[in-house]
Amino acid sequence: MSRLIDLPSGGRHPSRPRLSPRPPRGVKISGELVLASASPRREELLALMGLDFEVVPSSVDEAFMPGERPEDHVLRLAREKALSVAASRPEAWVLGADTIVVIDGEVLGKPETPRQAREMLTRLSGATHEVFTGFAVVRAKEGLIAPGRVRSLVTFRDLTQDEITWYTATEEPYDKAGAYAVQGAGAFFIREIRGSYTNVMGLPLCEVVDTLKALGALTFS
Repeated sequence: MSRLIDLPSGGRHPSRPRLSPRPPRGVKISGELVLASASPRREELLALMGLDFEVVPSSVDEAFMPGERPEDHVLRLAREKALSVAASRPEAWVLGADTIVVIDGEVLGKPETPRQAREMLTRLSGATHEVFTGFAVVRAKEGLIAPGRVRSLVTFRDLTQDEITWYTATEEPYDKAGAYAVQGAGAFFIREIRGSYTNVMGLPLCEVVDTLKALGALTFS
């Protein structure tokens, strides 16, 4: 509930404390949960659920195989990431994921220079692109592998050169596929999302939770 605060006699607005959301209670994992990813966005999304988990990044080769489709690529990498970490954590539920941005059949990776970031954003400007995330939940001791993949469509407004120049001067684009962050300053580029928002962030939370529940790994009480 919000409440009104009377202004002090000086007429200046008092500072307003920032409220940190409390993670929900009653969400339980039957065992250990390991996130096989170094992505801060995936870690943030799992933390929003109030889950206890450990982060153990994998080190698999993320190169495309000859003739591999983007949607198959993310699914393969998600499985490989999860299996790689699960080999040393056989009793844990291990979650691997991989996300890519595709426009007109071309995969846009993570830019390494401002020039690359500007080129990617210019390509995305005023157009609709695809975001694919593959994920896999593995429990090695039981031989369980539950993969899934999600596709979202993202439409950008027309970006101006000053907006692109400003954005690429920040740190935000350089560890993001497609050179933008949907949950950051890059959100104002986006006119429409069709499909999962959390998929665009890097982890389709709805589908991941459904998978964990189906496996008996996750319960709500």
